[in-house]
Amino acid sequence: MLRMKATIQSVSPLIWGLFIFSSLLWVLYPQIDLHVTRLLYTEGVGFTLRYSWWEQLLYHSVKVLLIGVNVGALLLWLYNRITKRALLDFTGQKLLYVLLVLALGSGLMVNALLKENWGRARPVQTLDFGGKATFTPAFVLSDQGGNSFACGHASGAFAFIAYAMLANSRRRLWMALALGYGFAVGFARMAAGGHFLSDVFVSFFILYITARMLYYAMFERAS
Repeated sequence: MLRMKATIQSVSPLIWGLFIFSSLLWVLYPQIDLHVTRLLYTEGVGFTLRYSWWEQLLYHSVKVLLIGVNVGALLLWLYNRITKRALLDFTGQKLLYVLLVLALGSGLMVNALLKENWGRARPVQTLDFGGKATFTPAFVLSDQGGNSFACGHASGAFAFIAYAMLANSRRRLWMALALGYGFAVGFARMAAGGHFLSDVFVSFFILYITARMLYYAMFERAS
């Protein structure tokens, strides 16, 4: 219990507070999601930014970068292990860490538990934006059979937070790049009518908290 408490406390109270506050905001004022989405929607036309070159670039970049960067990390670890070197100080423990953040944060919590079971209709599927399904607020279980809550692509992009946390220098810069990429992907998914603003923010908080707690458990608590 003490270890779990310490792990939870490793996440800044500010992050916990923002997560709780924003979660209550999405539930109590769901019209925020609808208002933001309407800014990206043209009545009678649809989501005009859908299939634009930059939206498609960001959409498809997540899978490419996740495969490329993680395969690169695996090869770097193998190189260090075979040659007995410490290039970039990348150890097996660090490899395990980045893979666990992706698997637990994005794979398990966002995609397997929330996205596949929550049923929230995507914006483009709802009556408000040319579809036939009923809009439901974030965190409210739905029978609409959608996969909007939370944002899978954004969670994959936010998984790069793990690499930023491992940076030996310029950690703030790498963190800013990881967060910027994650929110850019999230905005692209919103512009395509695939997700609401709350879907993106929930994915951010889940990935950040997962990355921070695992970092504490694997590197700080053991030191």
